[in-house]
Amino acid sequence: MNPKTFKAHCRRLPAVTMVIQWEGTSVFKVGGKMFALAGGFVERSGGFMFKTSNMAYALLIEQGLARPAPYLARAKWVQLTDNDALSDAELAAYLRQSHALVVAKLTRKARKELGLV
Repeated sequence: MNPKTFKAHCRRLPAVTMVIQWEGTSVFKVGGKMFALAGGFVERSGGFMFKTSNMAYALLIEQGLARPAPYLARAKWVQLTDNDALSDAELAAYLRQSHALVVAKLTRKARKELGLV
């Protein structure tokens, strides 16, 4: 997946905001919490980064498609070995899951304010 398509997939998810942080990195958030990163330092160090479930984290690393994301691995974030490590459909599904994982951790009040209930 190219960076433009990655960003478009992230932006299509409900209640997403994007900010530029850390050396020009596009940081995608829902409710103020990050769920995906692209560009900037991420692009220079490998592929896209996103939050995963425990099972997806182990699977992607075991299959050699991703590595633990620098600074974020303890929160089960991965960095793809390159942007084409997964098909566009697979990566889009992981992005939806990443978004859902973050939404699930928001308070009920925050979800309601964002229209995510």
